[in-house]
Amino acid sequence: MNAALKTLTVALGLSVASGAALADDILVGLITKTNTNPFFVKMKEGAEAQAAQHGNVELRSFAGRFDGDNDSQVQAIENLISAGAKGILITPNDSEAIVPAVQQARDAGIVVIALDTPLSPATSADATFATDNFKAGELIGQWARAKAGNPDDAKIALLDLNSSEISVDVARNQGFLQGFGIDLNDPQDIGDEDDDRIVGNDVTQGSEEGGRRAMENLMQRDPSVNLVYTINEPAAAGAYEALKAVGLTDQVNIVSVDGGCPGVENVAAGVIGATSMQFPLKMASLGVDAIVTYAETGVKPGATPGLDFFNTGVTLVTDQPVDGIDSISSAEALDQCWG
Repeated sequence: MNAALKTLTVALGLSVASGAALADDILVGLITKTNTNPFFVKMKEGAEAQAAQHGNVELRSFAGRFDGDNDSQVQAIENLISAGAKGILITPNDSEAIVPAVQQARDAGIVVIALDTPLSPATSADATFATDNFKAGELIGQWARAKAGNPDDAKIALLDLNSSEISVDVARNQGFLQGFGIDLNDPQDIGDEDDDRIVGNDVTQGSEEGGRRAMENLMQRDPSVNLVYTINEPAAAGAYEALKAVGLTDQVNIVSVDGGCPGVENVAAGVIGATSMQFPLKMASLGVDAIVTYAETGVKPGATPGLDFFNTGVTLVTDQPVDGIDSISSAEALDQCWG
C-alpha cells in the first residue's frame, strides 16, 4: 500500500470485512451500537483522527444496524479476529450477549476495550473507558442545591430511563440525589429513597416524547414541582415542553446529563439550567492510544485509581455558575459538544 492510499484508508476508517492487515500496520477495530446516533458518530471521528495521528494504525469501523443489534456486532468481532486485529473498541448493544464473542477475541490475543457501556460482567473486557456517570449526576445535583435557595423547599421530579435500571441510569440518578444532599438507601436501586422532597420517579426511554409524558405524570401527582432531574437532554427538552404547556417554566429548574450540541443550545436558551458533558471523542481517541501501547509494549490499559474503569472525564455546563463548583459556559461547551 503506497503512502497516499494508506493515509486515505486510515482517515476514512474503512469497514473491511475480511483480509489481513499489513504487517507494518496496527489493526484496530471500532464497533459502535449504530452509525447514526450523534454520540457514536463523534466517537468514530475521534478514533479516525487518533488513528491518523499515529500513522501506522489501520482503523476498521463497524456498527449495529439498529440499537440492540447484537448479531452484527458478533460478526464484526469475528471479522476482526480473522483479520489479525491487535485491539477492539466496542460499545455493546447487549452487554451480556456479546461476552462469548469478546472472549474469543481475547483468547486470540486481542485486547478488548468497552467504550461508554461496560460489558456484563465488566471484567469480560480488558478495560472500560467511560464517563463517571455518578460524578456527572453529582455535579448537577450540587449545582441544583446551590441554586435552590432553601434546599428543604425542593419538590423534585426524577425522569429516569426505563424500568430495567441499567448501570448508567442508576449512577446518574443516585449521583444527582447525593449531590443535592438526599440520603441514598441502596445506591444501586432507583426510587427507594424516603425523602419527602421527592415527588416521584417516571421513565422516559431517553426520548423527548418520553420526557414530556413523564413530566405530565409527575405534575399530576404534585404541581408544585420546582426541580427536575432528567437522564439525558432529549428527556429534558420534553419535560420543558410539558411545563411550558401549563405555564410553569419559571417555577422549575431542569438539570440533565450528556453534552450534545442540542442540549448545550438548550442551556444557552434557558431550557436547561445545567448539564454534565461527557466526551465520546475522547473515549475513542484514548482507546486507540491504549491499543497502540498494547501492540508496542504488551501493556494493557488500567483503571483510574479508585474506580473500576478508566474515567474519560465530565464537565459541568451552565450559564449560571456558582461558587465552589467548576463549570464552563454554554458558549465554551459549543466548541466541545457532539451531535
